Amino acid sequence: MADLSNFDPNSVGNPNFNIFGLPTTEDDARLVILPVPWEVTVSYSAGTARAPDHIFKASLQVDLFDPEIKDAWKNGFYMRIPDKKILMKSDYLRKEAELYINYISQGDEVSENKFMCKTLKEINQGSLFLNDWVFEQTTELLAKGKLVGLLGGDHSTPLGFFKAIANKYPEFGILQIDAHCDLRNAYEGFNYSHASVMYNAIEQIPQLKKLVQVGVRDYCEEEFDYKVSKEGRIEIYFDREIKERRFEGDSWKMIVDEIIAHLPQHVYISFDIDGLDPKLCPHTGTPVQGGLQTEEVFYLFKKLLQSGRKLVGFDLNEVGVSNDEWDENVGARVLYKLCNLMIASNG
Repeated sequence: MADLSNFDPNSVGNPNFNIFGLPTTEDDARLVILPVPWEVTVSYSAGTARAPDHIFKASLQVDLFDPEIKDAWKNGFYMRIPDKKILMKSDYLRKEAELYINYISQGDEVSENKFMCKTLKEINQGSLFLNDWVFEQTTELLAKGKLVGLLGGDHSTPLGFFKAIANKYPEFGILQIDAHCDLRNAYEGFNYSHASVMYNAIEQIPQLKKLVQVGVRDYCEEEFDYKVSKEGRIEIYFDREIKERRFEGDSWKMIVDEIIAHLPQHVYISFDIDGLDPKLCPHTGTPVQGGLQTEEVFYLFKKLLQSGRKLVGFDLNEVGVSNDEWDENVGARVLYKLCNLMIASNG
């Protein structure tokens, strides 16, 4: 535990300390945040690979007092420095992916172009490397008894973390906040696309007993059919249906209780920031009108903990970067809430 005797939690955040201005080392911290600066397969706007650094800076403006979960920060939160080699690899493969995406958008056949075949293979190999790296990093932290959160990057980044969680818990569920299902099979030819992360999780991780998605409002027929084919392993609370139920008299509490009832005892939160109303995340990779307010999502998380379920990990992904730092500001506050929830759930 860090020495907090001379630390003033009411003062301005000190940039010489760690995330949220906390004087914490990795050894001292109970919760370690693993930044993953990766955005190779994003299919619209880029920038999220650099979100961890921007969120770190914005976190210094976050007040540490959380009236619902007091003094969780005293347990120690620590964010590792983003790995520059991962970022460089992401930047290189991102340029390759842009060329590839532009090529297929013209309707040309990949199989007829040796360069594009090589490019696709290289991108898929890079994604496998990233998955293994995340698995190794998170497995090591879990083995040390740390609570772990992952900070992306795009939404392909947590697959290796899911697998590390699966090695620790015989069964668990994922509560996903997202505008998208991410249930596409090898979207655009990328086996580990950000749009395929939950498809890969369902297909590759038998310990994942239940996937519950909330806020979805942009998806394709293939994804809907895949959900149906899984016969109850996937539950989706579409944004449109949530709003229609509320228009017709159902309370958010009623819907939240239903959502939580689908989840097993051990729950992982996967938070794609685009699940929120885009006024809160205008520079996310694929913004979609509609969405949730932070207060609605935090209420859902609060009720999840009150149900007695245990939070075993989380990720926060697809936070954009902007000149006015608005996206990073919201991202930092969402990250702080997730950290506090992890401590409260594992007290």
